[in-house]
Amino acid sequence: MNKAAEMNELRKLQFDDLEDATDEATRLLQTGYQAKGRWTLGQICRHLRLVQDPSIDGYPWWMSAFAFLRPVMRRTLLPKILTTDSPRGIPTSPPFQPGADLDDALEVERFAASVVRLKNHNGPFAPHPAFGKLERERLLQVHTAHAAHHLRFLDPDEPNTH
Repeated sequence: MNKAAEMNELRKLQFDDLEDATDEATRLLQTGYQAKGRWTLGQICRHLRLVQDPSIDGYPWWMSAFAFLRPVMRRTLLPKILTTDSPRGIPTSPPFQPGADLDDALEVERFAASVVRLKNHNGPFAPHPAFGKLERERLLQVHTAHAAHHLRFLDPDEPNTH
């Protein structure tokens, strides 16, 4: 494999639940990492939190403008999102883009707190902007797959010894 292809090769990463994602973020923080994308660990964790928290707090009203597309998105995009090779290059809406110069340790901690909050939430969840109202377990699967999608762009400096 040539160097360019190697740089584009991403880890196959799949988590059983969001706690596995926080464990991986913590491991990357401890071992160090090489980014194969444009975001640092801190930026990824901030983005994940910015996307997760509205599941409880509600998404911006304008994200419902294309709600009529949700059945199509659920049928076509959702199965792809839930794989270990989810699509790349989908633009991130500005409210969910992380800023620059974020502290990795602080953002990993905040991501972990967001996961605990999400897992402990007993009330209703806001409809997902792309997929609409999802059952609790499916919504958690979406967030778990989303975390794996982004964290696969970071290669740990030390290989996993498990």
